[in-house]
Amino acid sequence: MCGIVGLFLKDPGLQSALGDMLTDMLITMTDRGPDSAGIAIYGGDGAGAKLTVQSDTPEDSFAKLDNHLRKAIKGKVAMTVKDTHAVLEFQTDQIGAARTFLAENHPDIRVMSHGSTLEIYKEVGLPRAVADRFALRQMAGTHGIGHTRMATESAVTTMGAHPFNTGPDQCLVHNGSLSNHNAMRRKLRRLGVHIETENDTEVGAAYLTWKMQTGSTLGEALQSSLDDLDGFFTFVVGTKDGFGVVRDPIACKPAVMAETDQYVAFGSEYRALVNLPGIDHARVWEPEPATVYFWSHGQTPTAQAA
Repeated sequence: MCGIVGLFLKDPGLQSALGDMLTDMLITMTDRGPDSAGIAIYGGDGAGAKLTVQSDTPEDSFAKLDNHLRKAIKGKVAMTVKDTHAVLEFQTDQIGAARTFLAENHPDIRVMSHGSTLEIYKEVGLPRAVADRFALRQMAGTHGIGHTRMATESAVTTMGAHPFNTGPDQCLVHNGSLSNHNAMRRKLRRLGVHIETENDTEVGAAYLTWKMQTGSTLGEALQSSLDDLDGFFTFVVGTKDGFGVVRDPIACKPAVMAETDQYVAFGSEYRALVNLPGIDHARVWEPEPATVYFWSHGQTPTAQAA
């Protein structure tokens, strides 16, 4: 079943409250998916590179990592530990070396996200518990998306939780089920796209990454997904500059959006939006089937039907 939320802030004055508002929205969706939860937050000046990593034994793993990584990349590393996750920050040209070093020397540490502004925090458990573990309410940012999961096609694990990050500063959450994800996973792997789990949502995220790597804009990639991905789905996608929404042509999964001069919000149900400021005066609507919606800072919002 799953519950998904998204919040794109137009008003910079709300950025300090992004984590608090997004957490409230996600907790409201708890009964749509009680096994795991996660939030993606976009924030910071984007001047360097970030890796958000996770370990089941954080005290031991992160203590060793701090010194090892500095020596491996021959540069400065800033590490902020939050429970089972840590955010590593360094110069942009060091991200490739850092990822290679982790893969070869620290199999106990798993990458949750990479980019310049994106941080992803996700774990097994209810949204409230996950939010408390990572102090998500205290996080500031420009926009974010979240997900609470009811597992249908893969195990209840940290790596199986949403959001999924398969490209720099790109992530995706999903409500629904893809019927051709196994065939698409095999195709993408043959094309060199890295996919770690058996979760169908990661296939959706990887598909969009592949389309954008081959020249498509996010809007074009979302449009193509309506032809290439079978099943019933609602996608909410985050990028460095904004977020997009698309529903399959049948649109059987619930979805609602609201827009004011201060924000654009998405929820699987309207009750996820009721505590947002000014919601009583918002334009509220159900996104149309097979229609791509996208909002980006500094650009005119778009909606394009298939």
